[in-house]
Amino acid sequence: MAANLGFGALCLAFLVSLYGAAAAVVGAARHSAAWVGSARRAMLLTFPLLTVSALSLLYLLANGNYEVRYVASVTSSSMPLYLRLTALWGGQAGSLFFWSWLMAAFASAVMLRKWDRDGEFLPWVILVALVTLAFFLGLSIVVENPFVRTWHLGSGRPFYAMFPPLGAQIFRPANGSGLNPLLRHPGMIIHPPMLYLGFVSFVIPYAYAIAALITGRTDDRWMRVTRRWTLVAWLFLSLGLLLGGRWAYDVLGWGGYWGWDPVEIAAFMPWLTGTAFLHSVMIQEKRGMFKQWNMVLIILTYALVIFGTFLTRSGVLTSVHAFARSAIGPLFLGFISITFLGSLGLLVYRWNALRSDVEMTSIFSREALFLLNNLLFMSILVACFSGVVYPILSEGLGIVGDMIPAWADVFTGQQKTVGPEYYENTTGPLFAGLLLLMGVAPLAAWRHSTAKTLGRAIWKPTLVSLAVPLLALLGGMRHWAALLGFWLAAFVVAVTVYEFWRAAWARHQLHGEALPLALWQLAGRNRRRYGGYIIHLGVVLMAIGILGIEIFQTQTQGTLAQGETLALGEYTITFERLNVFDTTDGRNVARATVSVRRDGDYLGELYPRRDYYYEAQQPVTMPGVRSTLEDDLYVVLVDWQPISTLGATFKVYHNPLVNWLWLGGLVFILGTMVAAWPDHDPELRRAAQRKSAPEAAQA
Repeated sequence: MAANLGFGALCLAFLVSLYGAAAAVVGAARHSAAWVGSARRAMLLTFPLLTVSALSLLYLLANGNYEVRYVASVTSSSMPLYLRLTALWGGQAGSLFFWSWLMAAFASAVMLRKWDRDGEFLPWVILVALVTLAFFLGLSIVVENPFVRTWHLGSGRPFYAMFPPLGAQIFRPANGSGLNPLLRHPGMIIHPPMLYLGFVSFVIPYAYAIAALITGRTDDRWMRVTRRWTLVAWLFLSLGLLLGGRWAYDVLGWGGYWGWDPVEIAAFMPWLTGTAFLHSVMIQEKRGMFKQWNMVLIILTYALVIFGTFLTRSGVLTSVHAFARSAIGPLFLGFISITFLGSLGLLVYRWNALRSDVEMTSIFSREALFLLNNLLFMSILVACFSGVVYPILSEGLGIVGDMIPAWADVFTGQQKTVGPEYYENTTGPLFAGLLLLMGVAPLAAWRHSTAKTLGRAIWKPTLVSLAVPLLALLGGMRHWAALLGFWLAAFVVAVTVYEFWRAAWARHQLHGEALPLALWQLAGRNRRRYGGYIIHLGVVLMAIGILGIEIFQTQTQGTLAQGETLALGEYTITFERLNVFDTTDGRNVARATVSVRRDGDYLGELYPRRDYYYEAQQPVTMPGVRSTLEDDLYVVLVDWQPISTLGATFKVYHNPLVNWLWLGGLVFILGTMVAAWPDHDPELRRAAQRKSAPEAAQA
């Protein structure tokens, strides 16, 4: 019953989406408010319909209805209730449906705002959102249906169908195969929803941009309306990437947080274009420039959102993050091609209308530095996109190579891979350039700035920041990349603190306020600017953590008998004991106890372990970690001998400064929330001021 109800609501939502998209086109063509209103109500109806469908699927997951194929593939009787519920996005079919549910929620929220000033945008925003939603709902209905059940006819093999032939009976397995053990970490419970929220949120500014192109509105109204949507999308996507890094650090047992995995990069690419867009729109708002470029960026961001979803779910890439190979790949490629080419066609049609009359007057101006910032982001994107696409193309060329003569044996048919060294060597200098610009750009003036004026503003923070690499040199650090990185971090901090102090001191002089109060008032009056400064500080802290683990990480490995020790730098671990036992949730746990000393001083015990899940027949490594702001000691249980010998193999990593990465992530998120915090509409405030001015003059 629940499966039929959920599938029925899913089909209704799909039909309503198609109707709403058609009604929006008819309403726009006939200038009919009635048709547009009907399309708007259709949009609003999709979310409650999909909520009914989602609740039905959650009910099936919670109650272990294993006759439903999706339920049997991601849950089991040994899993706790919260894991059975979060398995909603733990598999291919469920994650696609979850994407649609969130998309309907965001699209419906957009429909609830007042459209008095933007009525001409409304039908086209509805059209873009509902076409995107209908595509994903179509995938869930036709290709990856989460409500398909298992049936059998007599003694024949079980088969899957939504509506079976006459005489078929439900086949209910005794138990499910359970959720992938790697996905049972708390980070993976939150990480996918954050990524999906970031993805679907970016559909909204894209929809407004397409509406602006269709209607010929060449001003920046669409951008101002969607500014907060863009910030929210960027916040969720950033949080999803951070949580994914933390999950990799805690579960995969390799001592790192980011492996330049293709699916990691697939989520990172729309973040790059979204970040470039957030910087670039400030130039359009302030100077009326980069209208064409901003359209390109938001179209690219939408295309990369769909492309990233395709890479994760089509199975074309081999990754710990990716789902199995699926038939949805060609459909995704078709949808990406149609939407991308259609968007580019509209952009070319309106290209001349988007030209700006304002020209850049100085290469040292703030807008010029923001443009350079965008070019660096695009360079990183090109490097990442090339590295992700190359294995796919190499495999495709290999298939072709098998069909042609032997002289073309260069085509091997094997999927080539692009390793972390390529990404690090290519993007490292570009990220360093971005850090430098984070310090220089706030000191540059708008419109016109010279090297002399910029140098006059920059010399003080530069002088202060040089103390950091100097102290590092005196302390014995000789790694040039580390010295450069720490100087760049110190430079950005010095500039940011200098900007805070200079503005607060000016307000203190003008109003007589205490410096903390002056700073609070400044941040409240310009949340976007000061939220951006906080984001920069978060990036600096993250950069310190990245420098620490990437440059100064050390590791060792050894097999120890009980009571033996293994040394790594100042640290020594001693193997105390090993316990192997079964748990009530279907795991076999091998947990080692090691004591940790630093320079002979006892610090405590760590408990690295290996959990083997019987249902999935898969092990999961859980490291033992001692964390401080200074470093992490990260101990992995690699292997062990029978209890009679009590020998175990450990791999030990020393990760300096890595926790600055997570601390910086928290500051980063805080800054984004400050920048996105709701404020009074400045246009309404100016209108109120204009209205009250004559009254004040009369009084």
